[in-house]
Amino acid sequence: MGLAALATVTAGIAARASDHLDTPTVIADPRADIGDVYAWMSPDTRQLNLVMTIVGHSFSDKLQYVFHVDSGARFGATSATTTIVCRFPAEKELECRAGDADYVRGNASTPAGLQGPNHRFRVFAGLRDDPFFNNVKGTRAAYEKASLALRNGAGLNAAGCPNFDPATSRAILNEWRHTDGGPGTNFLAGWTPASIVISIDREVLTKGGALLAVWGATATADRQLDRQGRPLTGNALLGPLADENVSYRLKEEYNAATPATGAPFVAEIQKSLAGVAALYSSLSR
Repeated sequence: MGLAALATVTAGIAARASDHLDTPTVIADPRADIGDVYAWMSPDTRQLNLVMTIVGHSFSDKLQYVFHVDSGARFGATSATTTIVCRFPAEKELECRAGDADYVRGNASTPAGLQGPNHRFRVFAGLRDDPFFNNVKGTRAAYEKASLALRNGAGLNAAGCPNFDPATSRAILNEWRHTDGGPGTNFLAGWTPASIVISIDREVLTKGGALLAVWGATATADRQLDRQGRPLTGNALLGPLADENVSYRLKEEYNAATPATGAPFVAEIQKSLAGVAALYSSLSR
């Protein structure tokens, strides 16, 4: 699982401006908070397998859980989208529509899930152990170490990246590799988020071409609350060392956007990636 809205899990860890995680919107309702989105082809490439994990242990009857599958003829140039929209009108009752290709409704919590009448997709919805390894405590400690160095005068270089000396970089990375001074541990081991698992015929998704791009979202009827494609983009690359209010604003705006409207966040993401690169490069001086 990513660093998504773990305030409910990490209540015992002191929150600081430099190590906040997700947005107030999804912290307020973990059922809207996407932990991870996974996508992979079946061995025969006939089906695409999709998983969305939700930080909460249940689904909301007020939300839509959406997989967006974009397709195109070449990398980075998609021209068509198929949406798979799932809702939960009642406890253990799911309805999912895969574009105009197929539809399921009923209790999808058994291991076999539900198959649509057109046999184009199968859906499971229930609790599962998310396999993402996440040393949450080590990450938070690393952010705090970096923030402390900036407050103590580390400053920024000409590119706007933190100017950490080799000793500080080693100290930050040491925190990232450990948990409370010991070996790095998975803070989320045994965590069982609500999960939607789908297997869908590939040909349903390739209207624009053979290359597919996947991202997930949670939304109300009025607005999008959370989104995820590449793990940790929103949580770790949007103002990770900024003032809490600045970081929250960036993340809220990012979660409400789509890949097509995401250009305003590119510069901030590049800056954060450059900061990580600067951290490692300082060790080779």
